[in-house]
Parts: sequence; structure tokens; C-alpha cells
Amino acid sequence: MANEEKVLVPDIGDFAAVEVIEILVASGDTVSAEDSLVTLESDKATMEIPAPANGVVGKIKVNIGDTISEGDLVMWLHAADSSATEAAPTKAAPAAATAKPTPAPEAPKAAVPTPVTVAPTPVAAPVAAAPTSGNSAHASPAVRRFARELGADISRIGGSGRKGRILKSDVQGFIKAALSGSGSGAPAAASGSGLAVAAMPNIDYSKFGEVENLPLSKINKITGQVLHRNWVTIPHVTQFDDADITDLEAFRKQLVGEYKDRGIKITLLAFLMKAVVSALKQFPRFNASLDASGENLILKKYYHIGIAVATPDGLVVPVVRDVDQKSLVELAQELTAISIKARDKKLGPKDMQGGCFTISSLGGLGGSAFTPIVNAPEVAILGVSAPR
Repeated sequence: MANEEKVLVPDIGDFAAVEVIEILVASGDTVSAEDSLVTLESDKATMEIPAPANGVVGKIKVNIGDTISEGDLVMWLHAADSSATEAAPTKAAPAAATAKPTPAPEAPKAAVPTPVTVAPTPVAAPVAAAPTSGNSAHASPAVRRFARELGADISRIGGSGRKGRILKSDVQGFIKAALSGSGSGAPAAASGSGLAVAAMPNIDYSKFGEVENLPLSKINKITGQVLHRNWVTIPHVTQFDDADITDLEAFRKQLVGEYKDRGIKITLLAFLMKAVVSALKQFPRFNASLDASGENLILKKYYHIGIAVATPDGLVVPVVRDVDQKSLVELAQELTAISIKARDKKLGPKDMQGGCFTISSLGGLGGSAFTPIVNAPEVAILGVSAPR
């Protein structure tokens, strides 16, 4: 018969309470000693509670989001009955089949570091370079957290470390393969990126009322895929600030009057482009892109600025080249031309390549602040809106 054993929160140092962020097993699961059962997270570290012995998981007493402290009951474990092992000295033949004939108290200890040969089921044995279930993935708390932050499903990552342990480099390789479309063969998520994003529910909306099916345009589809990829793979930090453009606006209106008869519309955007170039010259690391390996920063010596343009079919980003070499009037004329081409669906691939930095303006849409999505492989973006 199995012995029922309590699994308690061990010594967690100076933390009075920590949050349960993962439950790695379910009732009825078979585990080996030292297998991870739950993951706890404080404001400084992530830690896992291991199984104290081989056995079967009983009733789990915690839920994700619970706050627990040292000594709290986490779950019950039906530990493997040791009576058969204790009889080993009197039944030498069965004992010899799995271990050297040693005194009974030492036999269970020999099984702990070698789960491949003594695990109760093949599931418990880690297999190098092969995906495992999320509960039994062989990875440290830090690597599990790293995978969660990147949106990677750790159950689909093969481990290259000792005994199939998943390393940080394995997670990075998985993300790179997912983004390049060269994954391990496992089915990709609904987003098409291979990242761990749950599929949207399939709902029959017509049962609630009248509906109309409107197929997405190609631009809609591509924009959605690209923006999703950029959002989940690039850390976004937004800095909001106000700028007093009273004098600039007065000067702009003066230029509008001067060039009105020539049909040239001087907008604020031309001034913003010149300001961005000035900033990029002062901070060249923003006029850069990471290379494909992620090991080098490519500093660009040219200043091509992308302008986000909303069209009836979706968002496009045509690029104005050599902004540093053009006057405000030249930029105003080019902005008018590319806006017309964008709305008339006449932009070619070359019109939207080579950008160093993108400007996204709310224009007449209103609103006082927003977070635009970085247009990879660029490293930053400027979002412009009306004064608050």
C-alpha cells in the first residue's frame, strides 16, 4: 500500500508569502523524487517545489494565483510503498534486476539520480532534443520564466543540456525557428508564428442576429501577422512627453500661405521628419537594426523615414529616402505623392523597404497618447498625437 505524504512549502528565505504561478502536475500523475510540482514567484525570484519521493499526486490544495508561505500544504503525495524494497535482502533475485545488492535503506537513494532506468513510467524519463509535456519539461525556474516572457510553449522545446535539460539557448533557438517558419514540425499556433498563443474560439455569431462575412484583404492579413510578431518579440517601452510647438506652428502656417498657389501642402509631418533625423544623428543606436544572429548592431549612415499611412484596405508604411538631404518643401511634396500612391494602391515593394525609423501620427483621429508597435527590424518608433 502507498503511504500518503504531505508536500509542504519549504524554507523560502525572508519571503513571508509567494505567489503560485504554475501547477506542473495534476491529480493522478506519477512523479519521481525531485520532479517539479509547482512554481512559486516572489518579487525577486522564481522557485520550484520538488516531489519529496516517488509516487502518485493526490489532492492538490493550491490554485494558480494563491499566495502561500513556508509550511503551507501544497498537495498530498501517495508515496510508493517501501515494503517491497525493505524485503530486498531476503529476495536477492528480484532486487538484482534493478540495482546492486545493497542494504535496503540505500536502494531508493540509488534511483533518484538515474530516473531513466528506474522511473515508474517512460514519461518520467527525459529524452534529449525532444519536446516534452509542459508538466514534465526538464528546465530550471529561470528558463521556464524566460520562456513564459517570450510566449514560448516550453512543452514543445527540445533540451540540449545534460539529460535533456532545456537551456536558455534552446528557448532562443525555438523562438528564432518559429519566426523564420522553420520550426520543429509541430503545428503552429493560430497566429502562424509558432508561439504559444491560444486560438480564438470558433463561434457561430449568426445565432445571435444578422451578420455579414467580409473577407480580410491581403494587407489586413499581412499587417496582422507582422504586428503580432513585432508585439510579442520586441520589448515595448513607451515614453510620453509634451512639446510646445507654438512658434513652429506659426512658421508652418506662414509657409502654407507662401506655397498655397503652387499646390504644396506644408504639414507638421515634414517638420517631424527633420526633427527625427536630428535626433537619430545625436543618438545613432536608434538608427540601427540587429543582425539576423542577434549578436551585432548594424548602425546605418543614411536616414530613410517610414510614414504609417491608413488606407481603406489597411495600414501601410511607405519610406521617404534621404530625409536629411531634402528641404521641408521637398518633403511636403513627397509626402503628398506617397499618400496618393498608398490610397490608390500603387505602392511597390521598393516604396516600403529600407526604412530606418517610423513615424505614426494619429492626425485627425483625436486622442492624446498611444503606444505604436515598433516596425521591425527597426528598433524604435515615434507616435504623435494632439496636445493633452
